[in-house]
Amino acid sequence: MITAKGAKDPKAELVRTAFMEVGVPLGLYYGLRAAGLGQWLSLLVSGALPLARLVLRMARERRVPTVALFTLSVMACGTAITLVTGDARLLLARESYLTGLLGLWMIATLFAKRPFMFATMVRMLPEETAGTWHAHWERHARFRSVMRWMSVAWGASFLIDSTARVVMAYTLPVDLVPVLSVILLVGMLMAVVKVSRAYGRRMMEQLS
Repeated sequence: MITAKGAKDPKAELVRTAFMEVGVPLGLYYGLRAAGLGQWLSLLVSGALPLARLVLRMARERRVPTVALFTLSVMACGTAITLVTGDARLLLARESYLTGLLGLWMIATLFAKRPFMFATMVRMLPEETAGTWHAHWERHARFRSVMRWMSVAWGASFLIDSTARVVMAYTLPVDLVPVLSVILLVGMLMAVVKVSRAYGRRMMEQLS
């Protein structure tokens, strides 16, 4: 979907990305299982799809973004380990590597010039609103504190997600874990987004 100015609609892009990165691999896994393929091979094939899309995107754009390279490295290493062991549960736990490292990175941005929440959100805001955020960052210690605490909250949420994925991978039936992992991620994101919006709105009202 394209906006009036020719830019891509962020919401439409988010839906499309979620469908391709989560929905399609999930459907492929259960489709392969229904066709009689084993758990390990079904997980391997469905998990290779996001990897292939990431490589194709980098080849098409002729650049290697740091985040994409990080994601590719982690997923490739996890896949290589499972190829050696042939362990379906280890392949399931591979997803926890990404969410865990992502959570640690979010918390680590507290030591950067701008924490994760500020740096991410300001890129998505209209130019005028982004300018207001930059001004608040320079002038209000409370604003800076809120941005840092919200970054910690997001990081902690992804660390909890990572831990839960490992627990599910090694305690629940293998065929149940892929769909539960998606439900867990969606539920966690919805909760943290809702809380962040409410907290951020209240904070901005106090500053205005």
